[in-house]
Amino acid sequence: MEEALASLEKVQTQLPQRISNLEHSFLPQQNAPSSTVENKDTDTVTRLSSILRTNNVDDFSFKRVASDYYDWTLEARRDALGASSIYHLCKSMVLVNTRAPSNVIDCSDRNNSKYYIVVVQYTARLNADAVKNFLYSLNNGTIAKKKFNLRLAPEETSSELTGYGHNAVTCIGMKTDIPVILDEAIVKLNPDFFWLGGGEVDLKLGIRTSQLIRIVNPFIVSCSSN
Repeated sequence: MEEALASLEKVQTQLPQRISNLEHSFLPQQNAPSSTVENKDTDTVTRLSSILRTNNVDDFSFKRVASDYYDWTLEARRDALGASSIYHLCKSMVLVNTRAPSNVIDCSDRNNSKYYIVVVQYTARLNADAVKNFLYSLNNGTIAKKKFNLRLAPEETSSELTGYGHNAVTCIGMKTDIPVILDEAIVKLNPDFFWLGGGEVDLKLGIRTSQLIRIVNPFIVSCSSN
């Protein structure tokens, strides 16, 4: 009888902890970022996937992330996306040439455009002077260097040109055919598969570097510093 009572007491003692462990396994963690959420095929995913496949791009992936993704560390973002490193996390920014000649008002001349979209790593800092010097050389000095002054375009301008909002910009499927500048550091990444915006704030696009280069035909420029 005493053995049975002891056994029952042990079970009763362990029961609350087992219940607590069970509850813990079903409740979200409060101190850790959630992983990528279920990927749902939205119009954006369908449209961009169609553009990529039509251009024979077959090594890409869309992943949807939690709403607080941009509050996470780069290490947490890397883990959520399954990226190879924090250096494989990149962003796209629209730049405007604030000193372009009065007749340069759009993107019709990719060598001397009013706007450019530049893709750089999150770990790097854009070197606007490097972009300026590149464009000056691209035009063989026929345009005065003082006519190039690249700055981040206002958010409303970026949205109007690309069709994408803040933290959602990607260089695939933009409303305007903006010339793309890809930082050389991204081309040197190993493995050559990186992540950038996917057209929606909580959507990220992973793509093989060589395939992105083929579809957007970017200028490859060393335009960042760590």
